[in-house]
This record gives sequence, C-alpha cells and structure tokens, in this order.
Amino acid sequence: MRRWLAGRWIAIALGVLAAAGGAGGVAAARAAAADDVDARARRLHARAIVVDTHVDAPYTLEKKWADVGERGATPHFDIPRAREGGLTAPFFAIYVPARFAETGGAAREALELIDLTRRVVRAHPREMVLSASVADIRKAKKDGRIAVLMGIEGGHAIEDSLGALRQFHELGVRYMTLTHTNTNNWADSCGKFYLPDFDPAESRMHNGLSDFGRAVVREMNRLGMLVDVSHVSDETIDDVLETSRAPVFASHSSCRALSDIPRNLTDDQIRRIAAGGGVVMINIGSYFLDQAVVDRSKADRAALLPQYLKLKQELAADPKGRDEAIGKLFDTLPRHRTSWTRAVDHLEHVIRVAGPRAAGLGTDFDGIEDPPEGLDDVSKLPAITAELLRRGHSEEVVRGVLGENFLRFFARAEEASRGLAGEAPATAKLESE
Repeated sequence: MRRWLAGRWIAIALGVLAAAGGAGGVAAARAAAADDVDARARRLHARAIVVDTHVDAPYTLEKKWADVGERGATPHFDIPRAREGGLTAPFFAIYVPARFAETGGAAREALELIDLTRRVVRAHPREMVLSASVADIRKAKKDGRIAVLMGIEGGHAIEDSLGALRQFHELGVRYMTLTHTNTNNWADSCGKFYLPDFDPAESRMHNGLSDFGRAVVREMNRLGMLVDVSHVSDETIDDVLETSRAPVFASHSSCRALSDIPRNLTDDQIRRIAAGGGVVMINIGSYFLDQAVVDRSKADRAALLPQYLKLKQELAADPKGRDEAIGKLFDTLPRHRTSWTRAVDHLEHVIRVAGPRAAGLGTDFDGIEDPPEGLDDVSKLPAITAELLRRGHSEEVVRGVLGENFLRFFARAEEASRGLAGEAPATAKLESE
C-alpha cells in the first residue's frame, strides 16, 4: 500500500511538473500533493472513530468546576474543542491521587469522580452519552454524540476489595490502571520517577503482583474490565502478562527507546502486549516523548533538591499539604515542550516494533502540563491524521491508530469476559496472604 501511495504522489508531482515546468513546477507539485493529503486527512478523520483512552477532565473539574459546553472549561478538553478534534470516545480518568493510599478515602474519591462524570454527561444529553462497550462507542459515532467512558487510575481506589472492584464495574468503569505512582498493597508501581530523589527500589514490595494482585487481574478479566499497565513496574507487567486471561493494554504510555523514563514501555514489553492482542496508547506529554525534555527537566529539579527535601521532611505528617507544597515548588520551573510530531514518532515506533494494529492514542490531556507545541488540546487531534498520511501510512493503518485498534482490543476483552461468564465471582481477601 505504501508503494502504491508513493507512486501516486510521484505521478501527481510529475504531472504538475510537466504542466508548469522547472523549479516552479516542483513547488507546484509539492503544493498539490500537500493539498491532497490535507483533504484526504479531513475526510478520513471525519469518518473515523477517534478514541482517547486517558483524559483527566474529571479531576480538573473537581478542583475548579466549569461547564464543558463552554470553550476553555479545562486546559485541554471541552465539547467545542472535542468536536473540532473529531473526538468520538474519550475515557474520563477516575484519577485517585496516591496520597489517598496514605490518608484513606480512596474509594470515596473514586465515587465522587464517577458521580461528577455522570453529571457532566447528563448535563449535555444532545452532545454526550455515557458509554461502556464497543457497541456503545459505535452507536455514539452513528448518532453524532461523544461517547464518554470511564477508567480508574490507581488500583488503591478499590481499597483491596474485589467487591468494590465489582461495584465500580457496575457503575460503568471499564478499565483500571493497576497502580498510580504509588505501590499499593498488591501491585508494584514504577514509582515517582519525576522526583529528584527517585529511588526505584522504594517501590519494589511484591516483585510485581502479589497473590491478591493476580486475583484482581483475573476478576477484571471475568468482569470485562480492561487491565491497564501504565504506571506499573516492569516486574508487574511481566506478572500481568502471565496472569491475564484477556488482552491487556497501556492506556497512556509511550516508548522508552525514544524517551528513557520508567513510565514508558520497552520494545520487548510493546511486542508482548501486542502479541496477546493488546494495544499501546501513546501519552503525548513532552516528558514522555522527548529525551531532551527529560534531561533538561531532571537538571532543573535537581537544582531544587534541598528545598524539596526540606518540604518532604517538614510536611511528612500532612500528605495533602506535602504534595501541594512540592507541586508549587516545581511550578516555579520552566515547562519544556517538544514538537507535536514527536507523538507521531512514538506511534510509528510502536508500529515498527509490534505492527500497525498495536498503536493508539492515550493523550493524558488535563493530566499533563507540557503538551507538545502544536498539539495543545483535543482540537488538534486531526494533525496526527494528516501527519500519518503524509508519512505514507495507509488510510486503514491511520483509522486503526485513531480508534479501530483499540476497539478491536476492547472487543477481545469483552469476548474473553463472555467466555468466563460461568465462573463464580472471586472471593479472595488480602488478609489471607
């Protein structure tokens, strides 16, 4: 297909060149080719189902309420910009900060954000619809509405209860990120990799999943709740891939080969996730995309190490106050941003490593403060479509990246759940270990 496309552009170029002649003909040929790609991209994007598996709008709206029907409701998401970006199906992240694992109330916080998400959707019934399946997403596209789904970010939200896990599923949650930046009572995290005193050894408590963690994964499979390995340790990924009876995915991670941080995936991990029918949804934060940004940011934060350590010690008994103070300290640093085309580089890397059906979008909009220049919010998503076409990818491959790859994976997980329908709900307890 790529050879056919390349030949087509050459033919266009030669035709225009022959008509116009000389250097002017070359310029005209290039302009004609660019116009054709842009037109194709607009048509393709308008028809495609566009899925983003990680949008942190709920937590942003909890901190500062706004009407998503109005432009600028959050830094990166609202209905007008989602329409401009052709977004069909955002997963609203039910993000429970790691501090709730220390203070308690994690399940309550998750319930608050689920309630908030439901209120947001119900306030805009003509534009949005609460969704929980592949069929719901396809129907929303047909009806011209935005399908809003939910995924819990941080396994501590279930408070070590399979009953709570089942109730979250009943409320419409369709994936769970097994950890956040904290190791919980049953799964190791990759840790707080962005802190100047980061020590990965501090997050290694179970060497991956505990026995109860394996029970969580198996129960998620039975329910049809997608298992998300973003934020977890390398050992946890190994255990998840060994344990899961359904394909798994990374909802918002990029490629470690291009940006070497623990939150990104190795090539081997990408291959194994894809081999099991899973997908890797690319996080577009500049820190996730560009090694130069990582290096500059690390140097900036290292300079603040004495102040950081002082706050950490003085506020040790106040997790919320500690996190807020450290956040304000880091807010004084410059925001390094890369070019938006780096996101396409990561998509292409996944395609090269694991095939065209392995890649998708999990932007982390509203959860990042460093979107790449030119991909500032959900309205800019069509740029990715045009760039993929410009780089010679077929329309089928581009539709896959935009949403069909994720829907294919989601359907496999739904099928696995149906196959486990005769299995009784798990009764494992953490205390039994």
